[in-house]
Amino acid sequence: MRKDDSIMANEIQRRNNLFDNLMNMRDWMNDDFFSDLTPAADHMKTDVAEDDHGYTVKIDMPGFDKKDIHINYANNILAVTGHRDSFADESDQKGNVLHTERRYGQMSRQYRLPDVDRSAVKARYENGVLTLELPKLQASDENDTRIDID
Repeated sequence: MRKDDSIMANEIQRRNNLFDNLMNMRDWMNDDFFSDLTPAADHMKTDVAEDDHGYTVKIDMPGFDKKDIHINYANNILAVTGHRDSFADESDQKGNVLHTERRYGQMSRQYRLPDVDRSAVKARYENGVLTLELPKLQASDENDTRIDID
């Protein structure tokens, strides 16, 4: 191996170590220790499906009471808000909590879903998942704005 090759090999090795260190730092930064810095939307994971007849929205909201979930649809915007006052966890009465990921307070999300028939929306909350069925308005001849010329 020539001297130049050995220098180049050492340089590649140093870059690989730097890359490995950066990857370890990235993993450390993604640790749940930093979860308070992430937006609340990360805690209301959502799937939205659409077909010709309407939308289906599924939102993960584990640990909420049904009475503390509020749903509103106005101006083509679906708004979902959940509120939790506190946790009744007495597992450590001395306050020696090392790590907690459970949240309390209010979380909300909004979704732009046009042309929903508000009178036919259905919602159910089961096993921590809120499922909404939002049928689309059906076009009818009465809503036709075309004017025939005589």
